[in-house]
Amino acid sequence: MQRLSVRVLALTIVLLTANACSLFLTRPAKLPAGSCLLHLDANTSDQQAIRAVLNAEGELVVKQDINQLMALWADGAFVADANNTPTNRDDDEFWRNKDAIRHRYVRIVFPGAPSAATPADLTIQTMDDRAVVTATTQIGSEISPAGDRWELVKTDNCWLLKSLTFNLEANKSK
Repeated sequence: MQRLSVRVLALTIVLLTANACSLFLTRPAKLPAGSCLLHLDANTSDQQAIRAVLNAEGELVVKQDINQLMALWADGAFVADANNTPTNRDDDEFWRNKDAIRHRYVRIVFPGAPSAATPADLTIQTMDDRAVVTATTQIGSEISPAGDRWELVKTDNCWLLKSLTFNLEANKSK
């Protein structure tokens, strides 16, 4: 009888240990990202969700809310400055991955303290779970007609920013 109690106790310890370990090995719940952060209506179309993400990016730039901004971006994302030479990629400057994008916002974008950063004249092309958006962006007094190209990706039914290429309008002096 005593052997049976020792075996039951040993089995119980093994099961409790296994359950405790499984708690630490399970993946943490995914936090909402991209358009899913924006509390959009369930009937929101892809085009509306994409517009909402781009508008949120502009509003969050003005608020300088880096954590919410970064939640709009997909893993592996990038930002590129085309340097007003859209046909010459050799002079493009890149910020690759979220750490570099965060650095760009904090060190380059935020110090300018824009009072508005609004995308306009959006042309949205969707292809299944990807979208390409050409936009005119106004940041403060700077207007960039059709100078921005955003790429978004749909993951877990949420639209996230995958890339931004800006300064696509050709500079006639270059």
